[in-house]
Amino acid sequence: REDREGSSRVMVSGGAWNCQLRGYKLWLDSCMYVRSLRWYKKECICELESSHDSDNEDEDGDDLMRKTGNFVGSSDSLPKGIIRMKKCLHANNDRPSEDRLTTVQFHPSAQVVMTAGLDQSISLFQVDGKTNPKIQSIHLEKFPVHKAQFSVDGDQVVATSFRNKLFYIYDMMEGKVIPVHTVRGLREQRVKEFEVSPDGESLLLTGTSGYLHVLTMKTKEVVNSMKINGNIAGVAFSHDGSKVFTNSEEGEVYIWDMRSSKCLNRFTDDGCVSGTSMAASKNGQYLACGSAAGVVNVYSQEECMRQNNPKPLKAIMNLVTSATFLRFNPTSEILAIASRADDEAARLVHIPSFTVFSNFPMFQRRTIYRAHRMDFSPNSGFFSLANNKGHAPLFRLLHYKNF
Repeated sequence: REDREGSSRVMVSGGAWNCQLRGYKLWLDSCMYVRSLRWYKKECICELESSHDSDNEDEDGDDLMRKTGNFVGSSDSLPKGIIRMKKCLHANNDRPSEDRLTTVQFHPSAQVVMTAGLDQSISLFQVDGKTNPKIQSIHLEKFPVHKAQFSVDGDQVVATSFRNKLFYIYDMMEGKVIPVHTVRGLREQRVKEFEVSPDGESLLLTGTSGYLHVLTMKTKEVVNSMKINGNIAGVAFSHDGSKVFTNSEEGEVYIWDMRSSKCLNRFTDDGCVSGTSMAASKNGQYLACGSAAGVVNVYSQEECMRQNNPKPLKAIMNLVTSATFLRFNPTSEILAIASRADDEAARLVHIPSFTVFSNFPMFQRRTIYRAHRMDFSPNSGFFSLANNKGHAPLFRLLHYKNF
């Protein structure tokens, strides 16, 4: 056990560690209750002002974004062309990662963001756009984190690594980190990629040789498995969790029924030689498929269900290296696309015009570096990225009034 005075960095084992997490449980209980009431009942509007402690370079960048934003009128729907935004202090500025970040995700109901990465840690920060104070950091010994994701209710975090089948469940309400060494019915040598279902009931693990395994979140047992031809490149749930979309490294797209585990449709991603990523919009309208060539095809989900050879609504060609990560915002008005192969290779695409916002990223200086994952806050008020420098750049999207 490692215990440092004045630090909340702790090892997984040890009674003192559990005591610290129990204290954090009390904090999170009150934080989640108060903040969920404030944000979801709209009693508090999040209007962040510029920070006076920013350095001159940050102020220059903020001024540029504010000035360009003035040309866009406010309306209920997000205008295309220029996105009104403000660069904030890094989400993890209070504790930058010592190595590459692999995860950034906003809490589903509290004003909190999580980061995780190769430095074997998971960290939580309060999001205010000004100081973003650290809440807690948990060190997972000999466990560089490949991916971490909140459960739907926000009470737990699931974390996987790179080369073994061990994964962790961080139960924030109980103040425990639970190692899952074996999963009944799972014969994979490693557990790496996964998704939590929208209803919170299932955990979808990506296996080798084209297998997808459905686990129950409650018992962590395999209840179903599905298989595609080739290797899986990307996975996305439909908005209601009734269907799962997968694309393969060979460019094939499969649509599965979650209840029966039957394949509902299959087609070739238009012009794709090698698939790399996938995302589905929360309004149930769009399906985005990324490729190794950097092209992102956006389809109508309805057409994907009905046709054997659907044509994309738009082929987005603003990346020149592999499209490794895609994310729709909660209102389905923005598609974030990125390639971790290049610095500043991240774009925000306006939906439904499928045009890229011209003022992101800021090309006069590096702010993004290599983006590995991206996320939007529950009401799209914030956007953040996990990059190779151990930072999580944070942006306030001014069109959206709530967190």
